Amino acid sequence: GLFVTDYFTRTPRKLSPFRSFASIELFHFHIPEDTVIAVWNLITFKEQGGTFGDQCPDRSITVYFRSGAPSVINPLHTHFPKDTAVPGSFALTLTWTLPNRTTGVFNVTSPLPGDWFLAAHLPKDEGKISVKGLYEECQYLFQPQLIVQRLVNIAVLYPGYITEQSMAPHNRSCLYKVFVPSYTSRVLVEVLRCRGVEGCPLWLRVRAKAPPLHNSTALDCREHAPCQLALDLPFWQHWYYVLVEKHPGVPGTVSFQVTVQLTDCSRPSLARPPFLPSSASMNMPHSFGSVGGLALGDSPPPASPNGTKHPVPIPIASPAGERCWPVRPTLRNELDTFSVHFYIFFGPNVSVPPDRPAVFVINLLPVLDSGGVLNLELRLNVSSLCGENVTVFGCLNHEVPLTSGDNVSVTCETESLAGFLLSVNATASLSRLRIPYPQTGSWYLSLRSLCATEHGFEPCTNVTAEVYLRAYLSPCINDCGIYGQCKLLRTNNYLYAACECKAGWNGWGCTDNAEAFSYGFQLLSTLLLCLSNVMFVPPVAIAVRSHYLLEAAVYIFTMFFSTFYHACDQPGIVVFCIMEYDVLQFCDFLGSLMSVWVTVIAMARLQPVVKQASAGMGHVLYLLGAMLLSMALQMDRHGLWNLLGPSLFALGIMAIAWTARTIRRRHCYPPTWKRWAFYLCPGALIAAAAVLLYAFVETEENYFYIHSIWHLLIAGSVGFLLPPRAKPSRRLGPLPRRKGCGYQLCVNEQEELGLVDPAVASINSICTS
Repeated sequence: GLFVTDYFTRTPRKLSPFRSFASIELFHFHIPEDTVIAVWNLITFKEQGGTFGDQCPDRSITVYFRSGAPSVINPLHTHFPKDTAVPGSFALTLTWTLPNRTTGVFNVTSPLPGDWFLAAHLPKDEGKISVKGLYEECQYLFQPQLIVQRLVNIAVLYPGYITEQSMAPHNRSCLYKVFVPSYTSRVLVEVLRCRGVEGCPLWLRVRAKAPPLHNSTALDCREHAPCQLALDLPFWQHWYYVLVEKHPGVPGTVSFQVTVQLTDCSRPSLARPPFLPSSASMNMPHSFGSVGGLALGDSPPPASPNGTKHPVPIPIASPAGERCWPVRPTLRNELDTFSVHFYIFFGPNVSVPPDRPAVFVINLLPVLDSGGVLNLELRLNVSSLCGENVTVFGCLNHEVPLTSGDNVSVTCETESLAGFLLSVNATASLSRLRIPYPQTGSWYLSLRSLCATEHGFEPCTNVTAEVYLRAYLSPCINDCGIYGQCKLLRTNNYLYAACECKAGWNGWGCTDNAEAFSYGFQLLSTLLLCLSNVMFVPPVAIAVRSHYLLEAAVYIFTMFFSTFYHACDQPGIVVFCIMEYDVLQFCDFLGSLMSVWVTVIAMARLQPVVKQASAGMGHVLYLLGAMLLSMALQMDRHGLWNLLGPSLFALGIMAIAWTARTIRRRHCYPPTWKRWAFYLCPGALIAAAAVLLYAFVETEENYFYIHSIWHLLIAGSVGFLLPPRAKPSRRLGPLPRRKGCGYQLCVNEQEELGLVDPAVASINSICTS
């Protein structure tokens, strides 16, 4: 056949250590139909400071593959919530082969067409809290690329028609496909009039959705005459691929005929007629994908280049009980993203008769509905059983209902089909099922009532059970509970939801309490973080006593908002918020930076240095610092330079003021050794210890007490560093009174003479009128 190669790539993304599914990087691909091989090229490389990270340590990268929906992963081996079905996926671990770059290749032969999802993450880290911008972090980037090779113009088999084929000596196989519409209970593929040198040296292989593999359903035509391969309960609305393969080493040409018969489950005694009416052909696709394909409602041509002939309708003997029942649709009601309710007409109470199953269909939209959780709930009305030992079994299957046979209804599984089983009876009248990230398409729920006897389950006689049925789509399982937050995530144009747990809880729905914090520990951590801010009371008292009223107001502001920010920031249930979280966080960060700013500016004692500016210089710097810090926090609240920049600027101003005062006085400032020994040096050491703890010691495990110690040390250093009240050098007598023409004039004696600093000295005003 003719092959076409397609290439797809995605933008590199930075990987994060795994904490929850919200920390993974998700990549979405689409594999076209008739693909025979898909090759993923997985590129990983390191970066540090915008260059190659040759010095970065090697860390393993785990990649998950799944068709139809994102992978439901559990690398930490936590417990899933009750009644949760976990679909399988394939995982691959990449190791480094070069210092800064490595490449992995993952091949999939005959992949299923449609959506494919890749999820990648780094191993869980130790939870260290690092200051942003303190040093260049190692970044691990991941970029997947996809190369697919697909066949074009695959020959199409029409049900009920015979296709003749001759396989030349140099050919190994012939590939065909046939479309299976809804309400098909059986597919029969048959090889007729096979002629070769050694009888019929052919293998017959059949597979749904994609070309057959070596482990697909197969039949050796040399050992079976006639060569017929039957598939019961095929997937509806999908292509089935038929591969006729020649045994290796067989010489000469092999000629044969291929025909396909589809059994209509509404009429199990007859095959589907070769000429479908226009209404029945509405289930067929608009194009069959090959030259001479049929448009909607057309009839097959009398003959085609590949030898299709008019057949004689062949009756097919169907197994006993192989029939289908009417499928009741559900009404889709979209409330929000991943919040969809499926309502049953004349429901939600469903009557399950004793002689036949009740079948319902739930349609999930492609791509749009695969990022949530499919929830199903069955509740049995015990009063409707009339005292009989009745059990209602529900089988939820993808793309085909499972309704034939008593044993099948109990197990919900066949050789080629696997579903989810629910059951309710008089003792357990409630059953739930949750499927995270369900595959899109049609899901069929078959309800059947069976009576328990000594010999197992048998059909009931005259009891009609009544069941309450509820089906809905939700973003997360139980909204992640009280110890989690359901987050709506996006990768390119694909939306999905995941839980982010807190307070030590883990799991897909934040229900695993193996490492959960107890209520006492949550209360203790909250009290430590909040009450440690009481340490700001002594600096406030010192500032008020020294007439630093503006500084005292800033310390009170910091103490207030730091207390209530940490009361609102707790991960558990001991939480108290007086404002929005974002407002509290901004005010806490602003108060912390302003406390450092006003303290250092107060230590500079600018007024004695710049006499002409008087008290205005300090006020200008205070106001300028508040505006600049607000701007910096709005741009990046966690940046290193938000704290380091204002601190260095204020320290520079203080150093200039102290140097100027030292030169003018010709004596080191501050002049007394007691000030250095008992105040400045201890305060500086305490502040340095606080910064070191904050920058290098804090982790997620010790955050509660290390950050509380940070509060204590910072507040204590302010008490040591805040300068004492400046005293006037001499006492001044009263000034002559001034007449103010009837107005009141306040004259400051010391400011008039310009002898002392009015900002730090006591102000005695004489008011005259």
